Amino acid sequence: MKNNNMIGFTAPHFAASQAGSAILEKGGTAIEAMVAAAASIAVEYPHMNGMGGDGFWIISEPGKQPVGINAAGVAASQATPGFYTGESSIPSRGGKAALTMAGAVAGWQAALNISAQWQPNMPLRTLLNTAINQANWGIEVTQSLSDASFKTYDALSENEAFSQFLIKGKPLKKGKILKLPRLAATLSHLAEAGLDDFYHGETADKLARDLAAVGSPITRTDFTNYQAKIMTPLCVQTSKGKLYNLGAPTQGVASLLILALYDKIWQNGKTDADMVHLLVECTKQAFVKRNLYVTDPSRLEVDLQTLLSETLLDEMTRHISLDTASPWPHPAQHGDTIWMGACDAEGRMVSYIQSLYWEFGSGIVSPSTGIVWNNRGTSFSLSPGSNQYLQPGLTPFHTLNPAFAELNDGRRMSYGTMGGEGQPQTQAALFARHVYHHQPIDKAIRLGRWLLGRTWGDVSHNLKVERDLDDYVGESLRARGHEMVVVDACNELMGHAGAIIRTGSGNITAATDPRSDGKALVSPAPVMRKDNI
Repeated sequence: MKNNNMIGFTAPHFAASQAGSAILEKGGTAIEAMVAAAASIAVEYPHMNGMGGDGFWIISEPGKQPVGINAAGVAASQATPGFYTGESSIPSRGGKAALTMAGAVAGWQAALNISAQWQPNMPLRTLLNTAINQANWGIEVTQSLSDASFKTYDALSENEAFSQFLIKGKPLKKGKILKLPRLAATLSHLAEAGLDDFYHGETADKLARDLAAVGSPITRTDFTNYQAKIMTPLCVQTSKGKLYNLGAPTQGVASLLILALYDKIWQNGKTDADMVHLLVECTKQAFVKRNLYVTDPSRLEVDLQTLLSETLLDEMTRHISLDTASPWPHPAQHGDTIWMGACDAEGRMVSYIQSLYWEFGSGIVSPSTGIVWNNRGTSFSLSPGSNQYLQPGLTPFHTLNPAFAELNDGRRMSYGTMGGEGQPQTQAALFARHVYHHQPIDKAIRLGRWLLGRTWGDVSHNLKVERDLDDYVGESLRARGHEMVVVDACNELMGHAGAIIRTGSGNITAATDPRSDGKALVSPAPVMRKDNI
């Protein structure tokens, strides 16, 4: 087997990894594989993501600048502050929480348009067929899905349409089989009609009617007017190479800031406790800037790329001490999502993230399509002075951010995670351990992690540390003034991370998180594309 003839895929659910890998084995592109996996994981992990949510892409072709896709939904034309008169904040569940368009499917199509420039796309039926079969035959309930089902049961179970995510009216138990025939029918229809049908055809008609029936401000016109956007990723040069992530409305700038700051000070540390402490302090500095500036692109007061300048980075490092934790908290954001990575036989790589925001999003399920709608719009504010003030046509703040790196030694790295506030922190942990401290990528992901602030389903602002990490760094961190809470080891609270790394010679390493139900697959590339599928 030649090193320059390998393919790889990683996802937080093994079935999605298999769906993506199967497309790569047929000679498909990394983008085609990702669309197949995105549809699959929308079925297998319906509490975390789906067609009623959003997506962000970083696509890298060897020798070219990476390209980003912003497939975040915008606030509906009728989603005005006046629509929420009498509310102190935007509701987190129900029809009024379903106020932003779903962008994920438009992102799939925008990505496939890029793929078609590389080689003719496979039939859409081929890409969606695995997800269709999974929804028809039924999925096995994972512990993650079961936990989300029990957690949301009281809030969501009275919604008749939500009954598709219950068994005999009860929460889902691990190991049970859940069939989603309406979602299968929708995917099958899109496979024949095309993905644009989601916004311009029969699927849009059904979704608009169902959303109107539950009091959502989204109208049929909002579907017609929506488009995903191609964007240029933010980039920062470090001593190890170039790091890429997405700009507004994502928190990608925070992810880049943490690692750019760490690049300047990491050699001050000598121990594992030093590493954790310095990354936490870098996180605080990054989150202050993020909270101050990140909003809808049209509202930005500064070019986010300027926050990554040497001058500002040097100024921020002066606020970081090796011996003392700086005061906290600042306002935190939470969220829930999935991240996946792919590399095809030509070395083209994808870093992709897809989300409903909270578990099961708004809790609104379209009865005619089986699609769960997101509640990302709850990130908007009803306070006129806020930079997240609700306005039709704008995007709310997104915790979502897919990461990518081009290292000086020729390696290219697609990596990411779910987990709200934890996303930039987990990205930094696995990257620092692997690139700066030379841990194998699977070990860098597996080792005990930490989280400053809150993640999905959590509202605290302290520093959470997994028990196995606390055993050897906890005492040192407390001595520096960190307010800490110890949680169980290998905790889903810390997110589901993954990575794919391709060397300059074409060798591929992939890893997934033991905290998830995922799988990382690497195999020889097909000799030629199989079109008899």
